[in-house]
Amino acid sequence: MADTTAYATVTDVAAFTGNTYTADEQARINSLCADVSDRLRQYALDVGKDLDEMIASGNPLQSVVKSVTVDVVVRCLATPTDETPMTQYSQSALGYSVSGTYLVPGGGIFIKNSELKILGIKRQRYGVIEPYDSWHNGNLN
Repeated sequence: MADTTAYATVTDVAAFTGNTYTADEQARINSLCADVSDRLRQYALDVGKDLDEMIASGNPLQSVVKSVTVDVVVRCLATPTDETPMTQYSQSALGYSVSGTYLVPGGGIFIKNSELKILGIKRQRYGVIEPYDSWHNGNLN
């Protein structure tokens, strides 16, 4: 069975942000670290890789995984929980118009594609389009 420990701790998050956290905030950070770590493991499994084995191979990936985990947790902590997080918001008066762009449309934890790419677990797409139809039914024409 794979390791299920978190890749980062409250101490790592506190060192990154320079903040001290209450007991409730520390509990939330511990939970977020575990959730983010499991999501990273699942993303790796989805592309046929084992993130824990990649870390155990001795390369500097361990510090990179910890850094990505801390970044995602800090982003979650910065997202307000008492209102819907929006990156842009506008309103009008007599025309009764309100519009806005949500930070995370579904809410919750989100991991950027660039973060998955730096970990080496971003699924790559490949394919070939033959413009001249020179390969037909397995025979060259």
